[in-house]
Amino acid sequence: MAALDTIVAAEPEAFAEFIAGQETKGLLRFLTCGSVDDGKSTLIGRLLYDSKLLFEDQLASLKKDSAKHGTVGEDIDFALLVDGLEAEREQGITIDVAYRFFATEARKFIVADTPGHEQYTRNMATGASTADLAVLLVDARHGIQAQTRRHAFIASLLGIRNVVLAVNKIDLVEFSQDRFEEIRDEFSHFAASFDFDSLVAVPISARFGDNVTKRSENTPWYSGPTLIEHLETVEVADDLDRRPFRMSVQWVNRPNLDFRGYSGTIASGVVRPGDEVVVAESGKTSRIERIVTMDGDLDEGHAGEAVTLTLTDEIDISRGDIIATAASRPEVSDQFAAHIIWMTDKSLYPGRPYLLKSGSRTVTATVSELKHRIDINSFEHLAAKKLDLNEVAFCNLSLSAPIAFDPYETNHDTGSFILIDRLTNATVAAGMIWFGLRRATNIHWQALDVDKNARAALKGQKPAVLWFTGLSGSGKSTVANAVERKLLTAGNHTYLLDGDNVRHGLNRDLGFTDADRVENIRRVAETAKLFVDSGTIVLVSFISPFKSERRMARELVEEGEFVEVFVDTPLAECQRRDPKGLYQKAAEGKIKNFTGIDSPYEAPENAEIRLDTTGADPEALADTIIEELKARGIIS
Repeated sequence: MAALDTIVAAEPEAFAEFIAGQETKGLLRFLTCGSVDDGKSTLIGRLLYDSKLLFEDQLASLKKDSAKHGTVGEDIDFALLVDGLEAEREQGITIDVAYRFFATEARKFIVADTPGHEQYTRNMATGASTADLAVLLVDARHGIQAQTRRHAFIASLLGIRNVVLAVNKIDLVEFSQDRFEEIRDEFSHFAASFDFDSLVAVPISARFGDNVTKRSENTPWYSGPTLIEHLETVEVADDLDRRPFRMSVQWVNRPNLDFRGYSGTIASGVVRPGDEVVVAESGKTSRIERIVTMDGDLDEGHAGEAVTLTLTDEIDISRGDIIATAASRPEVSDQFAAHIIWMTDKSLYPGRPYLLKSGSRTVTATVSELKHRIDINSFEHLAAKKLDLNEVAFCNLSLSAPIAFDPYETNHDTGSFILIDRLTNATVAAGMIWFGLRRATNIHWQALDVDKNARAALKGQKPAVLWFTGLSGSGKSTVANAVERKLLTAGNHTYLLDGDNVRHGLNRDLGFTDADRVENIRRVAETAKLFVDSGTIVLVSFISPFKSERRMARELVEEGEFVEVFVDTPLAECQRRDPKGLYQKAAEGKIKNFTGIDSPYEAPENAEIRLDTTGADPEALADTIIEELKARGIIS
């Protein structure tokens, strides 16, 4: 920090001039990525050190930490400037994304150091989502690795159009020109289909600083720029202001009866008072009245600015709505095709519901079709029924309500989304919208004169789903059968959907993989909903091992119409009974993916009715359910 100390000690005018100069400098966001131990953290440490952005106490601490955790002998280990977690220092690896700021005379930089291990690919995708440029490091000794290819592909998928191939540790191959050119040519051939705007290869030694900030005497054969020279001069397209105006409403600002504004950050475009705008989802139009900020009204708002807009008309706008220029509107659809990067250990299965968050808007969504999984090494399109951690796929999604969006390549803000697990609230995927789907646009809901309530009144009952869940052999079907018999005797209208019976017809094409189990329950839940609409009490007896699918079935009907019956019989008792000999076959390896043995069962936590059939009479258990139905007013 010597340069800054000198300026501060000088005249105040000089200091003010220095600050003003910093404010006018351009900003480049870039990330370092690549395979394990290619030197990403060391490179960033070198850039910080050579940029003289370290205080004396930081440098002293770095020397101390290098002696304790360093991996480069007696030299300073620059990687420790970035690897801040104790686990990272102990293992000599990067686990999380680390962001650092530095500046030169020409430009300011924010750099993201991303992990190289495959299991942390999701962290790399996070760092790439806001970057303008990727520095892809390659160990000169090892050349292009599988993770190199993976990171290059994800960078391209996330819209990064400028790449630097930093062939690191060139000192360990005796500064070989042939080795550098071999790696450069291999990568250029490999990345030819990625549509990068610029691809520059630089031979470097992050440890010793060769061609990082200063030209190296060890590579007289290299005539290109140093890494920092390229970062200072590379032209990064910053055309957000030239794109159509978009702003997602984050907050409806209503401090009093005299003011109503819509607050958010402008994603793209320029907006001025008097401009005609549209609420994308509803199609309602108005004009901009004011552009309000904490520092006063603006004559125009630009991309990246947080503003509050007031309109000349009172129209219905809520959080999550997108305000756009009326002359160039975003698409609005409840179905689209997208690339997704799966970011959790729990697999994705088509038909399983998630929360989709795009901008400030959150809706329920399902992957309706996995079009293909992308092999990161060969880039082949492979058939898939599920998606696992760090895998990338192209798929169709179906949403519970239409949202406004742009294709990701047109607008990253309005074309991206995340998927959230509804039970844990964990982010499970990042997505990039490719195009909207225009399917069945001529189909609308038909108004009917006879509704569910009328059908149920004729039957003298309330419609409901009795959802029996439990392990194989727990007694679900036995109890459900007894309940239906008692209801029928009492004059109620019922239907029993049994897991084994349904697989002879409706679900005969499904096996017992997790993906097929999800689809199995999805179909049965939709069928049960139709029975409820007919005013019928439908009994569903399925193992239904996953909480998310049982919750999906519950949400298809109205509150109070779903009664979950957990037949909570211990696994040991089910194995002892083994009425169909299935547990014995599973133990012998003749049946795969058997629930409770080699496939999980997620027990209900708050079932309306819990039964333990161990030593209990099925008729008595059925009477317990009948009494509960009476208490709930489903039957009289």
